[in-house]
Amino acid sequence: MTNDNTLTNKRIRLRIPKEYHQEPVISRLVSDYSLTVNISAAILGSDAIGDGWFDLDLQGTSPQIDNALIYLNDLDLEIWDESETDIW
Repeated sequence: MTNDNTLTNKRIRLRIPKEYHQEPVISRLVSDYSLTVNISAAILGSDAIGDGWFDLDLQGTSPQIDNALIYLNDLDLEIWDESETDIW
């Protein structure tokens, strides 16, 4: 039986369109949802042309992670759940 306060990890790949490059999307995962976020890989051009891609390791309780994913979905960002498969 899992406890709502048990820490869990979730790996996702997130596409952030260029119109969100000036928004603190990843920072809000930490400040608003109290997650620990590790960026394991990223592609974001220095000239901010095109979309950014981030491989994120999220750590928090299941409710914190679920609420953060709702936030990302509400922004209409593309999210791939990579927790189930190890592609590296």
